[in-house]
Amino acid sequence: MSDTISQEEIDALLNGGGIPAAGDAPAAEAPAAEAPADDASAVDASAAPAADDMSSAVPDADNILSDMQKDALGEIGNISMGSAATTLSVLLGHKVSITTPMVSIDTMAHIRANYPMPYLFVEVGYTVGIDGNNILAIQAGDACIIADLMMGGDGTNPPTDLNEIHMSAVGEAMNQMMGAVSTSLSTMFNKKIDISPPKVSLVDLGTPEPVTEIVDNDEAVVKISFRMEVDGLIDSEIMQILPIKIATEMVDSLMNSSQEEEVTPAPPAPAPPPPPPPAAQVPTPPPAAPAPQAPPPPPPPAAYPPQEAYAAPPQGYAPPMQTYGQARVAAGVPVAPAQFAPLATGPVQVNDANIGLILDVPLQVSVELGRTKKSIKEVLELANGSIVELDKLAGEPVDINVNGKLLAKGEVVVIDENFGVRITDIVSPEERAQRLSQ
Repeated sequence: MSDTISQEEIDALLNGGGIPAAGDAPAAEAPAAEAPADDASAVDASAAPAADDMSSAVPDADNILSDMQKDALGEIGNISMGSAATTLSVLLGHKVSITTPMVSIDTMAHIRANYPMPYLFVEVGYTVGIDGNNILAIQAGDACIIADLMMGGDGTNPPTDLNEIHMSAVGEAMNQMMGAVSTSLSTMFNKKIDISPPKVSLVDLGTPEPVTEIVDNDEAVVKISFRMEVDGLIDSEIMQILPIKIATEMVDSLMNSSQEEEVTPAPPAPAPPPPPPPAAQVPTPPPAAPAPQAPPPPPPPAAYPPQEAYAAPPQGYAPPMQTYGQARVAAGVPVAPAQFAPLATGPVQVNDANIGLILDVPLQVSVELGRTKKSIKEVLELANGSIVELDKLAGEPVDINVNGKLLAKGEVVVIDENFGVRITDIVSPEERAQRLSQ
């Protein structure tokens, strides 16, 4: 072995390799041989982001829905989920806000690859107005917090697993939310839309477990993503998954309703009221036909015979005509202003005979010590020995009710080992009358 080291051996030592044998290839050729492997790794690394790209999940995604249709679906989701957030806020007793939706074309296989975690799927079917079903997906952890709030908790210590009771509570919340969504859609589409009770299921998207029968695993769907925040307890993403058929039907319904509003002519202006009728005019009677023979003039009043001797007028006599509209005033009739007896201000006399008819009617008399309000959870937790605190202080008068209406107040006494009530105050008649009208 020679004591000198060639240049090739020095390069091999500097590159981290050993001293090549005499029959080996030169070290300078090794990087060139490894170059294709590095290029292949570079190609794989550049192709990795493309797997998460939405356009690679659904071929020709831009040809399925146009940008205008996506904007219409976003507007539909924005309005409908706003109503759903208001409904959920009332149910949970906390402020719920849902941000502007993001509309995209995806597949169930791609959704499972991007969200490999347990999700609560709420499948809702449309029965009137729209033909088909849709899915509302919520993370299982968020569903646990909603279940805890629905059952009277504060949401800070939610259950770790969802049992049947929790699933039922979340299903009721989702039913109310989707009911508000259908009401909003009815207003937007100008037609009646109704839904069936939701079908709730817990699915782990990280497993090959089947998700839904609505769409196939590789079928294109519309995914509308929302960000939901619940008063510092929940801050995550929820998804609404629609088949392409339902999405296009919704867009068509929205477009048709807007076109009908534009084409519908404005209602005609109301006709002006008819002019008031002219003042009534007394019709002038037509002139009487001339008598064939003029009657003789009547004799003066003094010449009239007494009433008992009054004779009928001669034949052919016509009485004088009377003009219409003239008042006929009777002479000699006494006229005086109306006079009424003064109203009595004293108490009304009660007929004891009528009261006697109902004296034997039984009435329910109850004494109320106090009241309180409890949630369903607190009532279910009551057991032997539990103490229920009332809204009255010790020694405060109790209420005496007759048929559920407050009549008097009193204090509790003990008579021969039995409780009794000593009446200390009678409710005034005015207050009793007000309570009877409530």
